[in-house]
Amino acid sequence: MTPTDPAHVDPLAALRTPADPPCDVYLTGTVFLDIIFTGLDSAPVRGTESWARGMGSSPGGIANMAAALARLGLRTSLAAAFGDDHYGEYCWDTLEQGEGIDLGYSRSVPGWHSPVTVSMAYEGERTMVSHGHEPPPQEPAPRCPPRARAAVASLTPGADQPWVGEAARHGTRIFADVGWDETGRWDLAALPDLGQCEAFLPNAEEAMRYTRTSCPRAAAHALTEHVPLAVVTLGAEGAYAVDGRTGETASVPAIAVEALDPTGAGDVFVAGFVTGTLAHWPLADRLAFAGLTAALSVQEFGGSLSAPGWSEIAAWWKHVQSYEAQDLAALNRYAFLNPLLPETSRPWPLRRAVPTIGFGRSA
Repeated sequence: MTPTDPAHVDPLAALRTPADPPCDVYLTGTVFLDIIFTGLDSAPVRGTESWARGMGSSPGGIANMAAALARLGLRTSLAAAFGDDHYGEYCWDTLEQGEGIDLGYSRSVPGWHSPVTVSMAYEGERTMVSHGHEPPPQEPAPRCPPRARAAVASLTPGADQPWVGEAARHGTRIFADVGWDETGRWDLAALPDLGQCEAFLPNAEEAMRYTRTSCPRAAAHALTEHVPLAVVTLGAEGAYAVDGRTGETASVPAIAVEALDPTGAGDVFVAGFVTGTLAHWPLADRLAFAGLTAALSVQEFGGSLSAPGWSEIAAWWKHVQSYEAQDLAALNRYAFLNPLLPETSRPWPLRRAVPTIGFGRSA
């Protein structure tokens, strides 16, 4: 999506100055080729063949987050290694040409096999099988990353990432998420980069395990002893945030939707929250926007395939306002989006998935 596209929205337009850094958000990590099967009635059964009614292909892994940020109008820079096979070429072209993501810090690695994940979505859940060779020895993240308003870091227990500290010292605001702790220790001291971060966004189970608490909201308050802003996602109950610097809290309910595939929803939530934070929105609005974008994403299949842009958000807003019995309080919760939303005549729900790699290319 380009600035000349009538559906393009720049949420930071009023804040931009000539002295701004070249990108809004910097990321680094592993890009997978995701192949998604949907429309399965149940989990595959051993010894049988299952047919899926739908299929999509897209860049996955860290590309989920990058695509979500770019579709929300943020200038996004990604440092990643790409295989020099057709999968890697497809992912590179999709992210650079299709999503407008800056890949100037990325590289293609000769002879390296692109990591692949096959995801099967059924009953609102997913099962994934991944394959990949050892990553290339050269670290794809530069030790001194580019100047950026923000960066998103995925924390790993027992490992530090030198670029995080470098970025923070140069004024970049670091937003962090974390995966499941396979060691079982759940020790915040094992996340050495957390002290460099402005915000930490774990899910409820992760937050409670790390803080040894039995309540997600208590866990969020406990986390502010380690990071200024804690945001805990609560699944069907929404999300809760605590700003330890001001004592402000915010809680928003989840939007009830029929979930098709949860792949990448967490990445979309983080992207929405980062967008609202950089736009200087109130904490409750940031939380509501993050929840909205995540809810829209689970109604489509795939990770980066399902990340909503402003045209999808506008179509949803137009759709929900069409109900005569709509709860006015619920509508008012999202009224802050009105000045940003583009005019749209597109129907809801929308479909954008690409069926397969190379579809539509001439021989």
